[in-house]
Amino acid sequence: MKANPLQYADFGKGKTAVLLFFNPSLRTRLSTEKAAYNLGMSVMTMNAAQGWKLEFEDNVVMKSDKAEHIREAAQVISQYADVIGIRTFPSLTDRAKDYEDAILYKLIKYATVPVVSLESAIRHPLQSLTDALTISEHQPRYRPKVVLTWAPHPRNLPQAVANSFAEWMLAWDAVDLTITHPKGYELYKGFTAGASITHDQKAAFEGADFIYAKNWSSYHDYGKNPKQDLDWMITGDKMALTNAGKFIHCLPVRRNVVVADEVLNSAASLAIEQANNRTYAAQAVLYELLHSK
Repeated sequence: MKANPLQYADFGKGKTAVLLFFNPSLRTRLSTEKAAYNLGMSVMTMNAAQGWKLEFEDNVVMKSDKAEHIREAAQVISQYADVIGIRTFPSLTDRAKDYEDAILYKLIKYATVPVVSLESAIRHPLQSLTDALTISEHQPRYRPKVVLTWAPHPRNLPQAVANSFAEWMLAWDAVDLTITHPKGYELYKGFTAGASITHDQKAAFEGADFIYAKNWSSYHDYGKNPKQDLDWMITGDKMALTNAGKFIHCLPVRRNVVVADEVLNSAASLAIEQANNRTYAAQAVLYELLHSK
């Protein structure tokens, strides 16, 4: 797809992608739209969080402000779409409910066309496919050392990107994955089993080929993000510990909070190229879903 983005430009003729965004997006929205256009598809995008309140629970008396049930909504949208993309966000208050990923799976349950996750409460698979593509294009050796490092952030962020990245790297089994974070920021073991985990960030960076920086809030003290100091920020001195390592980040990124300018502006940073790869990852997924339909 990346070598020849328009090779399947006639494939999507007469097909429509409906993209539902329950939280805002830049890269996910634009890259998925472009991916669909590259395949010759039509695209309808809806900012679903703006005034459209859906009920996801079954057997409820709908006397609240939620005017439509996912049962009807999913079936109606399916009549307009050949594939549905949905982006949701966790509450960061109710861990059990968030980790059920109910919004995504209720849509899958009642839709009659393929559904692709554009990020859910606990995973971001299109980003992880992009990350694997980016690493594969730049890996300097067999089984490179990849480090997923926690970084500070002023907001409480979900675990979705970190969960998904760990899950994909371990399933890919083509890299050696190390995860480093302060105590109290352990991820759910279902996503990290098999990775090396350390609270010593500098030790983790030694000899690394790729540094993936990402903030995530606490899983155990769910949704909390108490460590706000900058001692976990990615700096040039820390990158100097690596094996001429490359810096990757899913963006958006808080400069001089998550990563110092000297790293993000350097030739070591793959963040912009990584963002470009979002299109080809989405394009491959849309093609595969519709090709096998």
